[in-house]
Amino acid sequence: QVQLVESGGGLVQAGGSLRLSCVASGSICSTDAMGWFRQAPGKEREFVAAISWTGSATYSTDSVKDRFTISRDNAKNTMYLQMNSLKPEDTAVYYCAASSHTLLLLRTRVDYWGEGTLVTVSS
Repeated sequence: QVQLVESGGGLVQAGGSLRLSCVASGSICSTDAMGWFRQAPGKEREFVAAISWTGSATYSTDSVKDRFTISRDNAKNTMYLQMNSLKPEDTAVYYCAASSHTLLLLRTRVDYWGEGTLVTVSS
């Protein structure tokens, strides 16, 4: 089992920045790619960004591509999401995800989820 704990959410004005963190514990060696998803009020959970085990490969959804940066520090068992130029439509609960599969399969093959952290962007 792998436990994922997110932090860093909060209230920010439009145009501001936040950095989310996700600390992993447990059987981390069983995981490969990690990523972030989000769920806005009244909407389905959607993919945001993913990163490979080494951190050398990443990809993200078009709506955040030029504003959000995903990274990871395996020495600290931590993944990050740096969010810049935040917009009200970025308001959502952000979830950390880990998969035993490689990067391109993470969107549909999540094995572990965190509890989520709320990001609220005011206009």
